[in-house]
Order: sequence, then structure tokens, then C-alpha cells
Amino acid sequence: MRVIDSNQIDSASSSIPPAWAAINWQRIQRNVRAMQTRLAKATQEGDWRKVKALQRWLTRSFSAKALAVKRVTENQGKRTAGVDRLLWDTPVQKYAAIATLSKRRYRPLPLRRVYIPKANGKERPLGIPAMRDRAMQALYLLALDPVLETVSDPNSYGFRRNRATHDAMGQLFVSLSAAKSAQWILDADIEGFFDNINHDWLIEHVRMDKTILRKWLKSGVIDRSQLVATTAGTPQGGIISPALANWTLNGLETELIRHLESKFGITKTKNLKVGVVRYADDFVVRGAEQELLVNEIRPWIEAFLAKRGLQLSQAKTRIAHIDHGFDFLGWSFRKYNGKLLIKPSQKNVKAFYGKVRNVIGDQLGSKQEDLIRMLNPILRGWAQYHSPVVAKQAFSRMEHLLFWRLMRWAKRRHPRKSADWIRQKYWRPVGERKWVFAALVEIDGKKGVMELYSLAGTPIERHKKIKGEYHPYDPQWEEYGEALRMERMLKNMNYRKQWAKLYTEQRGLCALCEYEMDIESGWHDHHIVYHVKGGSDALGNRVLLHPNCHHQVHTLGLHVVKPVPV
Repeated sequence: MRVIDSNQIDSASSSIPPAWAAINWQRIQRNVRAMQTRLAKATQEGDWRKVKALQRWLTRSFSAKALAVKRVTENQGKRTAGVDRLLWDTPVQKYAAIATLSKRRYRPLPLRRVYIPKANGKERPLGIPAMRDRAMQALYLLALDPVLETVSDPNSYGFRRNRATHDAMGQLFVSLSAAKSAQWILDADIEGFFDNINHDWLIEHVRMDKTILRKWLKSGVIDRSQLVATTAGTPQGGIISPALANWTLNGLETELIRHLESKFGITKTKNLKVGVVRYADDFVVRGAEQELLVNEIRPWIEAFLAKRGLQLSQAKTRIAHIDHGFDFLGWSFRKYNGKLLIKPSQKNVKAFYGKVRNVIGDQLGSKQEDLIRMLNPILRGWAQYHSPVVAKQAFSRMEHLLFWRLMRWAKRRHPRKSADWIRQKYWRPVGERKWVFAALVEIDGKKGVMELYSLAGTPIERHKKIKGEYHPYDPQWEEYGEALRMERMLKNMNYRKQWAKLYTEQRGLCALCEYEMDIESGWHDHHIVYHVKGGSDALGNRVLLHPNCHHQVHTLGLHVVKPVPV
């Protein structure tokens, strides 16, 4: 079967594959990335007519449509249906879905409202779009994201490529740790952010197809079998919602600095030490003076938000001195005798312990190895999240609480057994550690020990913050992006195994100069087809180079080929 979209103008895809399994995804990725790179360049030049034309070209291309269908049928929500209860499960359905992604006669279905529990006991409403609407959002996001990345604030870290909460934390450490850093913090909280964004403001300012955006915003919600009109806000649960949220708050940093410079001058503004760090709708503003935050910056922020239909929460927004500290993204930031320490916040620790306690309490009848399998991902995830901060004390305290919670679990299983019997059954020495909650299991026909993840044994390693001006769609940043990814991959044992395999395939020789690489010379992980051009992370697209050779490849535009294994 051959399906051709009459609106398709993607010249690179003139020969459409006959089936889903036959699609050349490497070529698809390259086509989309090439167009996204052109979009980013046009945005940097301020050529908005060209941006609009390129977005239209991209959203009508076969490559972008196929990639959009691929995303929504492979992500975590692929088994969650919308109001039509339809899923795209089979290759035939997926391939046929590509032809349905057209603006002509498109009308989105209402969202299906579901509720998920929050840490504070309340419920967070999510709006689940139908599969076709999800794919359309993924398609238009491919055309919006390069523009959004180009115009985003330097210190906005939420829902952006290669940026995370640790980068926001790193920026706060850099800007607050020095002796002469700003001492006052505006810890802001926006009231009902996703539910109150002004639709008219979004339609007027977001650089995407206005007709499509209006249809999404006004599609309505099916809540408890009732159709509810949507007059404001963007639904949490849609693929494009994080991008719209970021667009809404973009300018909070750059426009604030521009406002202060116009009022006080460039030199005085620098002395005021004002800066904004934002992650999605959570943000903090620093300043040298309390009066500046109260009388100048907060009113300006309130006016900035009011234009977008938003307002600060009077109960949760506060201004604090750095010596008293503030919480942000699960961490507590506070100076002790002039030294800034970042620790897991008490609220975060309490919520985590409550989660672990519930898991253990619900597994009274489970085997020890099954309980360990359930706990280890939870413990490892929490420990790795806090591993870049001052968390040793929190880890040790949590491990102590966890020990007594597990002891209680064991005693409830064996109420008539002595404490010594319980200790010998469930705890055993492993290496230098004497009391390890561990079970004897059979692995590949051999007896082995499955132990509980050690929180106290988690190494503390400082996180290297991404540069604020980094642009994932700009080829000039490709070398920096590769180096950044490699540093972060070092913490992942799977990538270490991959590098060992590449090193063996190359016989320990650099793929460019063919001289030896070792620990002293170091190496860089280079993508033959660049990430910005759609290159994948597969081993077939990667080689190891000397750091200097890697720099030469990017500076001189050299092409590296995969060495032929002997």
C-alpha cells in the first residue's frame, strides 16, 4: 500500500516507504533536524516570515509526521487512550496514522480528565488528548521547539533539551555562593499556573499556527462524563503544554534586566546583582537589597504575569535572606557563617520517607528479594537526585530510619522469633558492612546476594552546569554538546561499557590520527552524524577521538569514518 499526502513538500522523502517497518528512521531524523536547524537560524536572524514558511514546510513533511507518530506510539503514554478510546498499536495503524496528520478539516476532540495524587495529598488534574491530537501536538512541537530554544531565557531550565533541575541548582550555587553575592531572595509561587494562562495572550504571542493553537486551547474537557468548556489555561498532560508554559514565562529574566537597565542604568543594575533562575513555573529572583525586591521587582513581576492571566500566590511567595534560607526544587539553600550549603529540604525528605514507608507496609507478605527489587529503584533515584549536594547526613539519617522500618517489617512477619534470629535471616555482612539487608538468590544458576541499595554509600559529586547560552539546534554548539553529554554519561555504567566496546573495536587508536589513546591522553565520544543533524546515539554512529583531534574535526569541518574492525 502506498499512501501519499497531497500537502507533502518534503523533497527528501519523494519515495515514501511502503510500510511502517520499512521507514528509514535515520533519514527521517536527518530531514527533520536539517529543517529545525534552518528554523533556529531564521529565528536568530529575526526573519519571522521565513520562520513561518519553514514551520509550514516542516509540519507538512512526511518526515515530521512519521516522527510525530513514532513519538506518541513509543512514549510512556502509548497505552493511555483519549476520549475516543483508540490506540495505535499495530504497524498498519501507525503507518495509516501518518496520512491523518493534516491541518485541513482538523478538529481536535475534547480532553479526557484524569486525576493523579500529589505529594501533599491533593490531586493534580491531567488532560489526556486522543492519539491523533497527541500526534498533531508532537508534529507542531517539532516546528515550535527550535524557535522556543532560540528566544528562551538563559537561566530557564525546565522542559528543555539537555537541561535539568541540577542545572538550575548549579546556577543558584554560582550566583549565591560568593561572599559578595546577592543576599536577598524572592521565592515566588504562581497560583494555579497551568489553569489560568490567558488564551488570547498565547494565541497572539506564540510563534506557531494560530488556527491550530486556538483549536487545542478551546477543545474542552470531558470531566466525569460532562463536557466542560476551556476558557483559560493549558492542560497538563498534552505534549505541547510544557512548551506553551515556557513560552508564557519567557522574558521574565531578560525583560526584567532590560527594565532595570532602562530605569537605573547598566552599571547600577550590575551592582544590584539581580538574576532569575526558573524551572518551568517555579522561579527565584535574587537581589542585593530587600527594598529593591519589595518595591521594584515584585510589582514588575506581578504586572508581567497579569498580562498573561497569572498572579503570584500571596501565601506562598516570600522574600527571605540567604542566612535564613529558602527551598527550591527539593533542596534547601542557606548560608551558614557565610558559606552556602545546599541540602535536601525537610519537605522532600519527609515525602520520600513516607513513600518508602508505604511501600514497605504494603509488602508484608512479599519475599525479601521482591521487596528489595521494589525499593532499590526508589532509593537509587532519590540518592542520585541529591548526590550533587550536601546530602551525606540526610543519607545516613534516612538509612537509619529505613533500618528500623525494615526491622519492624521483619518482626511483623515473624512475631514469635527473637531479634537475633531475625537479624541472621534478613541481614548479613557484605564486604566491610556488617548489617546489610540482603537475600540469597539464584542468578544464572549460581547463588548470589541481592542487597538493598546503600544510601550512605552514594558518592557526592558536584554537577557541572550547562552554559546558559547553549543551543541544541545550532551546529556551533555541537562540540560543546558532545563534551557535556560525555561528562554526564560518565556517571552511567552502561555508557562506560559502550566506551570499552568502542575502544576495543578501534584497537585503542584514535579514529582520526590513528595514534594510541589512554587514560593520560583521554578521549572524547564523537558522533559521526551530528546530533543537530539527526545523528543517533547508536554505537555505529560513534567513535572515540583524542580531545585535540575532536576539536580539529569540529573546527576544520573534517569527516570521520568508522574504523573497520580487524
